Amino acid sequence: MKKNFKRFAYLLLFVTIAASCKKDSSNPTPTPPGTDPVVEVPTNFVSATPITTLTSTQIQATATTAGFAAIASSYKYDVEYVKILYKTNWKGKEIQASGLLGIPKNTPTAPSILSAQHGTLFVDVAAPTLFPASTDAFSGLEILASAGFITAEPDYIGYGNTANENHPYYDQQYAASAVVDMLTATKAYLAEKKIATSNRLFLFGYSEGGYITMAAQKEIETNPAHGLTLTAVAAGAGAYDLTEMLKGVATTSVYTEPGFLATLLTSYNSLYEWNRPLTDFFKSPYAARVPSLLDGTKNRNEINDGLSDNTASLFNATFYKNLSIATEETALKTALEKNSFNNWVPKTVTKLYHGANDKAVFPITSEVTVNRFKAAGATNVELVTIPGQTHQGAFRPMLIQALPWFLSLDK
Repeated sequence: MKKNFKRFAYLLLFVTIAASCKKDSSNPTPTPPGTDPVVEVPTNFVSATPITTLTSTQIQATATTAGFAAIASSYKYDVEYVKILYKTNWKGKEIQASGLLGIPKNTPTAPSILSAQHGTLFVDVAAPTLFPASTDAFSGLEILASAGFITAEPDYIGYGNTANENHPYYDQQYAASAVVDMLTATKAYLAEKKIATSNRLFLFGYSEGGYITMAAQKEIETNPAHGLTLTAVAAGAGAYDLTEMLKGVATTSVYTEPGFLATLLTSYNSLYEWNRPLTDFFKSPYAARVPSLLDGTKNRNEINDGLSDNTASLFNATFYKNLSIATEETALKTALEKNSFNNWVPKTVTKLYHGANDKAVFPITSEVTVNRFKAAGATNVELVTIPGQTHQGAFRPMLIQALPWFLSLDK
Protein backbone atom coordinates (compact mmCIF):
# COMPACT_ATOMS: atom_id res chain seq x y z
CA MET A 1 0.00 0.00 0.00
CA LYS A 2 2.75 2.33 -0.77
CA LYS A 3 3.08 5.26 -3.14
CA ASN A 4 6.06 7.19 -4.53
CA PHE A 5 5.52 10.87 -5.48
CA LYS A 6 9.25 11.50 -5.85
CA ARG A 7 11.48 12.51 -8.75
CA PHE A 8 14.94 10.93 -8.85
CA ALA A 9 16.88 13.97 -9.98
CA TYR A 10 16.05 16.22 -7.08
CA LEU A 11 16.31 13.38 -4.60
CA LEU A 12 19.97 12.94 -5.47
CA LEU A 13 20.54 16.55 -4.50
CA PHE A 14 18.55 16.15 -1.32
CA VAL A 15 20.56 13.13 -0.21
CA THR A 16 23.76 15.07 -0.82
CA ILE A 17 22.76 18.04 1.31
CA ALA A 18 21.12 15.92 4.01
CA ALA A 19 24.30 13.91 4.44
CA SER A 20 26.10 17.05 5.55
CA CYS A 21 23.61 17.86 8.32
CA LYS A 22 24.40 17.66 12.01
CA LYS A 23 21.98 16.50 14.66
CA ASP A 24 20.92 19.23 17.06
CA SER A 25 18.82 18.39 20.10
CA SER A 26 19.00 21.89 21.58
CA ASN A 27 15.84 23.92 22.10
CA PRO A 28 15.21 25.22 18.55
CA THR A 29 12.63 27.86 19.40
CA PRO A 30 12.99 29.29 22.91
CA THR A 31 9.90 30.80 24.45
CA PRO A 32 9.88 34.47 23.32
CA PRO A 33 9.64 37.11 26.04
CA GLY A 34 6.04 37.79 26.95
CA THR A 35 4.78 34.55 25.43
CA ASP A 36 3.31 31.91 27.68
CA PRO A 37 4.70 28.42 27.06
CA VAL A 38 2.39 25.58 26.09
CA VAL A 39 0.65 24.14 29.15
CA GLU A 40 1.45 20.48 29.72
CA VAL A 41 -1.56 18.17 29.85
CA PRO A 42 -2.04 14.39 30.17
CA THR A 43 -0.78 12.90 26.95
CA ASN A 44 -0.19 9.96 24.69
CA PHE A 45 3.38 11.10 24.01
CA VAL A 46 5.98 8.32 24.38
CA SER A 47 9.36 9.56 23.15
CA ALA A 48 11.23 11.81 20.74
CA THR A 49 14.44 11.02 18.89
CA PRO A 50 16.39 13.77 17.07
CA ILE A 51 17.03 12.90 13.42
CA THR A 52 18.91 15.80 11.84
CA THR A 53 18.94 19.55 11.25
CA LEU A 54 18.80 21.21 7.83
CA THR A 55 19.69 24.83 7.15
CA SER A 56 17.39 27.17 5.29
CA THR A 57 19.95 27.37 2.49
CA GLN A 58 19.87 23.61 2.04
CA ILE A 59 16.10 23.55 2.13
CA GLN A 60 15.76 26.36 -0.41
CA ALA A 61 18.06 24.48 -2.77
CA THR A 62 16.04 21.31 -2.30
CA ALA A 63 12.76 23.17 -2.86
CA THR A 64 14.02 24.69 -6.09
CA THR A 65 15.30 21.39 -7.45
CA ALA A 66 12.08 19.62 -6.43
CA GLY A 67 9.89 21.97 -8.48
CA PHE A 68 8.93 24.44 -5.76
CA ALA A 69 11.05 27.37 -6.97
CA ALA A 70 8.01 29.67 -6.84
CA ILE A 71 7.87 29.36 -3.05
CA ALA A 72 11.54 28.65 -2.27
CA SER A 73 11.97 32.12 -0.77
CA SER A 74 9.33 31.22 1.86
CA TYR A 75 11.72 28.69 3.38
CA LYS A 76 13.55 31.02 5.76
CA TYR A 77 14.37 28.96 8.83
CA ASP A 78 16.68 26.13 9.76
CA VAL A 79 14.71 23.06 10.83
CA GLU A 80 15.31 20.42 13.45
CA TYR A 81 13.70 17.06 12.63
CA VAL A 82 12.53 14.70 15.35
CA LYS A 83 10.90 11.27 15.29
CA ILE A 84 7.92 11.15 17.63
CA LEU A 85 6.48 7.96 19.11
CA TYR A 86 2.95 8.17 20.49
CA LYS A 87 0.15 5.94 21.72
CA THR A 88 -2.88 5.34 19.54
CA ASN A 89 -5.71 2.83 19.36
CA TRP A 90 -5.65 0.07 16.78
CA LYS A 91 -8.39 -2.55 16.69
CA GLY A 92 -9.12 -2.19 20.38
CA LYS A 93 -5.51 -2.27 21.54
CA GLU A 94 -2.97 0.41 22.32
CA ILE A 95 0.04 0.58 20.01
CA GLN A 96 2.90 3.01 19.50
CA ALA A 97 2.76 4.85 16.18
CA SER A 98 5.32 7.25 14.75
CA GLY A 99 5.54 10.54 12.96
CA LEU A 100 8.01 13.15 11.77
CA LEU A 101 8.14 16.53 13.49
CA GLY A 102 9.88 19.49 11.87
CA ILE A 103 10.59 22.43 14.19
CA PRO A 104 11.73 25.75 12.72
CA LYS A 105 14.56 27.40 14.63
CA ASN A 106 14.82 31.03 15.74
CA THR A 107 11.46 32.23 14.48
CA PRO A 108 10.69 35.84 15.54
CA THR A 109 7.37 34.82 17.12
CA ALA A 110 5.91 31.59 18.43
CA PRO A 111 5.24 29.41 15.35
CA SER A 112 1.89 27.89 14.45
CA ILE A 113 1.37 24.14 13.99
CA LEU A 114 0.76 22.56 10.59
CA SER A 115 -0.25 18.91 10.24
CA ALA A 116 0.77 17.62 6.80
CA GLN A 117 -0.66 14.35 5.47
CA HIS A 118 1.19 12.44 2.76
CA GLY A 119 -0.44 10.54 -0.09
CA THR A 120 -0.67 6.80 -0.61
CA LEU A 121 2.59 5.02 0.10
CA PHE A 122 3.45 1.78 -1.61
CA VAL A 123 7.01 1.25 -0.41
CA ASP A 124 7.80 0.96 3.29
CA VAL A 125 10.93 3.10 2.92
CA ALA A 126 8.74 6.10 2.01
CA ALA A 127 7.57 6.56 5.62
CA PRO A 128 8.14 10.20 6.68
CA THR A 129 10.20 9.20 9.74
CA LEU A 130 12.81 7.70 7.43
CA PHE A 131 13.53 11.20 6.10
CA PRO A 132 16.17 12.16 5.02
CA ALA A 133 18.04 8.86 5.06
CA SER A 134 15.64 7.34 2.50
CA THR A 135 15.28 9.15 -0.81
CA ASP A 136 11.75 7.75 -1.06
CA ALA A 137 10.76 9.53 2.17
CA PHE A 138 10.86 13.00 0.59
CA SER A 139 7.49 14.28 -0.67
CA GLY A 140 7.86 18.04 -0.27
CA LEU A 141 5.84 18.18 2.94
CA GLU A 142 8.88 17.77 5.16
CA ILE A 143 10.36 21.16 4.29
CA LEU A 144 7.19 23.11 5.12
CA ALA A 145 8.62 23.65 8.59
CA SER A 146 11.19 25.98 7.05
CA ALA A 147 8.36 28.38 6.20
CA GLY A 148 7.86 28.88 9.93
CA PHE A 149 5.38 26.16 10.87
CA ILE A 150 5.99 23.41 13.41
CA THR A 151 5.11 20.62 11.01
CA ALA A 152 3.74 17.25 12.14
CA GLU A 153 3.67 14.48 9.55
CA PRO A 154 2.25 11.18 10.81
CA ASP A 155 3.53 7.96 9.26
CA TYR A 156 0.02 6.39 9.66
CA ILE A 157 -0.62 2.88 10.96
CA GLY A 158 1.11 0.43 8.65
CA TYR A 159 4.29 2.48 8.26
CA GLY A 160 7.24 3.50 10.38
CA ASN A 161 6.96 2.06 13.88
CA THR A 162 3.83 0.09 12.93
CA ALA A 163 5.05 -1.33 9.61
CA ASN A 164 4.04 -4.82 10.75
CA GLU A 165 0.35 -3.80 10.69
CA ASN A 166 -1.90 -3.60 7.63
CA HIS A 167 -2.53 0.02 6.70
CA PRO A 168 -6.24 0.99 7.08
CA TYR A 169 -6.64 2.59 3.66
CA TYR A 170 -9.52 5.08 3.37
CA ASP A 171 -10.97 4.28 6.77
CA GLN A 172 -12.33 7.46 8.33
CA GLN A 173 -11.81 6.49 11.97
CA TYR A 174 -8.15 5.60 11.68
CA ALA A 175 -7.51 8.43 9.23
CA ALA A 176 -8.68 10.92 11.85
CA SER A 177 -6.80 9.33 14.74
CA ALA A 178 -3.54 9.34 12.76
CA VAL A 179 -3.63 13.13 12.78
CA VAL A 180 -5.33 13.91 16.09
CA ASP A 181 -3.17 11.53 18.14
CA MET A 182 0.00 12.83 16.49
CA LEU A 183 -1.05 16.40 17.28
CA THR A 184 -1.78 15.50 20.91
CA ALA A 185 1.67 13.97 21.28
CA THR A 186 3.30 16.88 19.46
CA LYS A 187 1.76 19.41 21.85
CA ALA A 188 2.98 17.39 24.82
CA TYR A 189 6.50 17.21 23.44
CA LEU A 190 6.57 20.95 22.76
CA ALA A 191 5.35 21.61 26.29
CA GLU A 192 8.08 19.37 27.69
CA LYS A 193 10.71 21.28 25.71
CA LYS A 194 9.11 24.64 26.58
CA ILE A 195 8.71 25.48 22.91
CA ALA A 196 5.93 28.05 22.58
CA THR A 197 3.38 27.96 19.76
CA SER A 198 0.65 30.25 18.53
CA ASN A 199 -2.99 29.19 18.85
CA ARG A 200 -3.29 28.61 15.10
CA LEU A 201 -3.53 25.12 13.56
CA PHE A 202 -3.47 24.29 9.85
CA LEU A 203 -4.14 21.04 7.99
CA PHE A 204 -2.72 20.10 4.59
CA GLY A 205 -2.89 16.84 2.65
CA TYR A 206 -2.89 15.40 -0.85
CA SER A 207 -4.38 12.22 -2.38
CA GLU A 208 -4.93 9.79 0.50
CA GLY A 209 -3.54 12.63 2.61
CA GLY A 210 -6.34 14.86 1.35
CA TYR A 211 -8.87 12.31 2.57
CA ILE A 212 -7.07 11.93 5.90
CA THR A 213 -6.99 15.72 6.25
CA MET A 214 -10.77 15.90 5.85
CA ALA A 215 -11.26 13.04 8.32
CA ALA A 216 -9.13 14.88 10.87
CA GLN A 217 -11.00 18.11 10.21
CA LYS A 218 -14.32 16.40 10.85
CA GLU A 219 -13.05 14.80 14.07
CA ILE A 220 -11.56 18.03 15.39
CA GLU A 221 -14.65 20.09 14.57
CA THR A 222 -17.14 17.61 15.99
CA ASN A 223 -15.23 16.53 19.10
CA PRO A 224 -14.26 19.47 21.33
CA ALA A 225 -12.67 17.08 23.84
CA HIS A 226 -9.51 17.15 21.71
CA GLY A 227 -9.03 20.81 22.59
CA LEU A 228 -8.02 21.68 19.03
CA THR A 229 -9.22 24.64 16.96
CA LEU A 230 -8.50 24.85 13.24
CA THR A 231 -7.47 27.97 11.34
CA ALA A 232 -7.57 26.70 7.74
CA VAL A 233 -7.61 23.45 5.78
CA ALA A 234 -6.20 22.60 2.35
CA ALA A 235 -7.07 19.14 1.00
CA GLY A 236 -6.16 17.92 -2.46
CA ALA A 237 -7.44 15.09 -4.67
CA GLY A 238 -8.86 12.88 -1.95
CA ALA A 239 -11.68 10.41 -2.61
CA TYR A 240 -14.01 12.14 -0.15
CA ASP A 241 -17.10 10.56 -1.72
CA LEU A 242 -16.14 6.92 -2.08
CA THR A 243 -19.57 5.97 -3.38
CA GLU A 244 -19.16 8.42 -6.24
CA MET A 245 -15.67 7.05 -6.82
CA LEU A 246 -17.10 3.52 -7.08
CA LYS A 247 -19.55 4.67 -9.73
CA GLY A 248 -16.67 5.96 -11.79
CA VAL A 249 -14.70 2.72 -11.49
CA ALA A 250 -17.79 0.62 -12.29
CA THR A 251 -18.48 2.50 -15.50
CA THR A 252 -15.01 2.91 -16.97
CA SER A 253 -13.24 0.41 -19.19
CA VAL A 254 -9.76 1.74 -18.36
CA TYR A 255 -8.45 2.75 -14.95
CA THR A 256 -4.81 3.76 -15.05
CA GLU A 257 -4.02 3.30 -11.33
CA PRO A 258 -5.10 -0.29 -10.54
CA GLY A 259 -2.74 -0.30 -7.56
CA PHE A 260 -5.12 2.07 -5.76
CA LEU A 261 -8.03 -0.33 -6.27
CA ALA A 262 -6.03 -3.36 -5.16
CA THR A 263 -4.92 -1.46 -2.07
CA LEU A 264 -8.46 -0.41 -1.16
CA LEU A 265 -10.02 -3.85 -1.61
CA THR A 266 -7.30 -5.73 0.26
CA SER A 267 -7.36 -3.17 3.07
CA TYR A 268 -11.13 -3.41 3.57
CA ASN A 269 -11.02 -7.19 3.25
CA SER A 270 -8.56 -7.33 6.16
CA LEU A 271 -9.76 -4.40 8.28
CA TYR A 272 -13.41 -5.41 8.28
CA GLU A 273 -12.56 -9.10 8.53
CA TRP A 274 -14.41 -10.19 5.41
CA ASN A 275 -11.54 -12.59 4.75
CA ARG A 276 -12.70 -13.24 1.21
CA PRO A 277 -10.34 -14.96 -1.23
CA LEU A 278 -8.78 -12.46 -3.59
CA THR A 279 -10.26 -14.41 -6.48
CA ASP A 280 -13.59 -12.91 -5.40
CA PHE A 281 -12.29 -9.55 -6.55
CA PHE A 282 -9.65 -10.21 -9.20
CA LYS A 283 -9.19 -12.50 -12.17
CA SER A 284 -6.21 -14.77 -12.65
CA PRO A 285 -3.28 -14.14 -12.76
CA TYR A 286 -3.81 -10.87 -10.86
CA ALA A 287 -5.40 -12.35 -7.73
CA ALA A 288 -2.27 -14.38 -7.08
CA ARG A 289 0.02 -11.42 -7.74
CA VAL A 290 -1.64 -8.88 -5.42
CA PRO A 291 -0.05 -9.99 -2.10
CA SER A 292 3.51 -9.78 -3.40
CA LEU A 293 2.82 -6.57 -5.29
CA LEU A 294 1.57 -4.91 -2.10
CA ASP A 295 4.28 -6.26 0.21
CA GLY A 296 5.92 -2.87 0.71
CA THR A 297 8.85 -3.42 -1.66
CA LYS A 298 7.22 -2.48 -4.98
CA ASN A 299 6.71 1.09 -6.10
CA ARG A 300 3.62 2.52 -7.77
CA ASN A 301 4.79 1.84 -11.34
CA GLU A 302 5.83 -1.74 -10.55
CA ILE A 303 2.45 -2.44 -8.97
CA ASN A 304 0.49 -0.95 -11.86
CA ASP A 305 2.63 -2.85 -14.36
CA GLY A 306 1.87 -6.10 -12.50
CA LEU A 307 -1.88 -5.55 -12.79
CA SER A 308 -4.10 -4.45 -15.68
CA ASP A 309 -5.60 -1.05 -16.40
CA ASN A 310 -8.44 -2.77 -18.26
CA THR A 311 -11.16 -3.16 -15.63
CA ALA A 312 -12.83 -6.09 -17.40
CA SER A 313 -9.51 -7.94 -17.46
CA LEU A 314 -8.55 -7.04 -13.89
CA PHE A 315 -11.73 -7.79 -11.95
CA ASN A 316 -13.66 -10.98 -11.38
CA ALA A 317 -16.54 -10.67 -13.87
CA THR A 318 -19.27 -11.28 -11.28
CA PHE A 319 -17.75 -8.84 -8.82
CA TYR A 320 -17.39 -6.14 -11.45
CA LYS A 321 -20.96 -6.58 -12.68
CA ASN A 322 -22.29 -6.47 -9.12
CA LEU A 323 -20.70 -3.11 -8.49
CA SER A 324 -23.51 -1.63 -10.58
CA ILE A 325 -26.32 -3.65 -8.92
CA ALA A 326 -27.72 -2.01 -5.80
CA THR A 327 -28.50 -5.26 -4.00
CA GLU A 328 -25.06 -6.83 -4.56
CA GLU A 329 -21.70 -6.28 -2.86
CA THR A 330 -23.57 -4.58 -0.03
CA ALA A 331 -20.76 -4.96 2.53
CA LEU A 332 -18.37 -3.08 0.27
CA LYS A 333 -20.90 -0.39 -0.60
CA THR A 334 -21.85 0.07 3.05
CA ALA A 335 -18.20 0.50 3.97
CA LEU A 336 -17.68 3.04 1.21
CA GLU A 337 -20.73 5.02 2.30
CA LYS A 338 -19.66 4.90 5.95
CA ASN A 339 -16.23 6.25 5.08
CA SER A 340 -17.51 9.08 2.88
CA PHE A 341 -18.29 12.59 4.14
CA ASN A 342 -21.99 12.72 3.39
CA ASN A 343 -23.43 13.72 6.77
CA TRP A 344 -21.15 16.51 7.93
CA VAL A 345 -20.52 20.14 7.00
CA PRO A 346 -17.13 21.80 7.64
CA LYS A 347 -16.92 24.89 9.83
CA THR A 348 -13.31 25.89 9.14
CA VAL A 349 -12.37 27.80 6.01
CA THR A 350 -11.46 25.04 3.57
CA LYS A 351 -10.06 24.79 0.06
CA LEU A 352 -10.28 21.56 -1.93
CA TYR A 353 -7.81 21.29 -4.81
CA HIS A 354 -8.14 18.90 -7.74
CA GLY A 355 -6.39 18.44 -11.08
CA ALA A 356 -8.79 18.78 -13.99
CA ASN A 357 -7.31 15.74 -15.75
CA ASP A 358 -7.10 13.44 -12.72
CA LYS A 359 -7.85 9.90 -13.92
CA ALA A 360 -6.95 8.26 -10.61
CA VAL A 361 -9.25 10.11 -8.20
CA PHE A 362 -11.98 11.50 -10.42
CA PRO A 363 -12.55 15.28 -10.05
CA ILE A 364 -16.28 14.62 -9.68
CA THR A 365 -15.60 13.35 -6.14
CA SER A 366 -14.41 16.82 -5.07
CA GLU A 367 -17.15 18.54 -7.06
CA VAL A 368 -20.04 16.64 -5.50
CA THR A 369 -18.48 17.00 -2.05
CA VAL A 370 -18.19 20.79 -2.31
CA ASN A 371 -21.68 21.06 -3.77
CA ARG A 372 -23.07 18.96 -0.92
CA PHE A 373 -21.32 21.11 1.66
CA LYS A 374 -22.66 24.30 0.12
CA ALA A 375 -26.18 22.91 -0.19
CA ALA A 376 -26.02 22.12 3.54
CA GLY A 377 -25.11 25.70 4.36
CA ALA A 378 -21.32 25.85 4.19
CA THR A 379 -20.12 29.30 3.11
CA ASN A 380 -16.40 28.82 3.67
CA VAL A 381 -15.62 25.95 1.27
CA GLU A 382 -14.01 26.49 -2.12
CA LEU A 383 -13.04 24.12 -4.94
CA VAL A 384 -9.81 25.08 -6.71
CA THR A 385 -9.47 23.28 -10.03
CA ILE A 386 -5.92 23.01 -11.35
CA PRO A 387 -6.13 23.13 -15.16
CA GLY A 388 -4.44 20.46 -17.22
CA GLN A 389 -3.06 18.51 -14.28
CA THR A 390 -3.26 14.79 -13.55
CA HIS A 391 -3.29 13.13 -10.14
CA GLN A 392 0.50 13.03 -10.07
CA GLY A 393 0.89 16.51 -11.52
CA ALA A 394 -1.45 18.56 -9.32
CA PHE A 395 0.42 18.17 -6.04
CA ARG A 396 3.11 20.77 -6.70
CA PRO A 397 0.75 23.47 -8.02
CA MET A 398 -1.49 22.88 -5.01
CA LEU A 399 1.35 23.29 -2.54
CA ILE A 400 2.63 26.36 -4.36
CA GLN A 401 -0.82 27.93 -3.97
CA ALA A 402 -1.66 26.69 -0.48
CA LEU A 403 1.52 27.70 1.34
CA PRO A 404 1.17 31.46 0.62
CA TRP A 405 -2.50 31.21 1.61
CA PHE A 406 -1.56 29.66 4.95
CA LEU A 407 1.13 32.28 5.50
CA SER A 408 -1.39 35.06 4.85
CA LEU A 409 -3.61 33.66 7.59
CA ASP A 410 -0.78 33.03 10.03
CA LYS A 411 -1.02 36.41 11.72
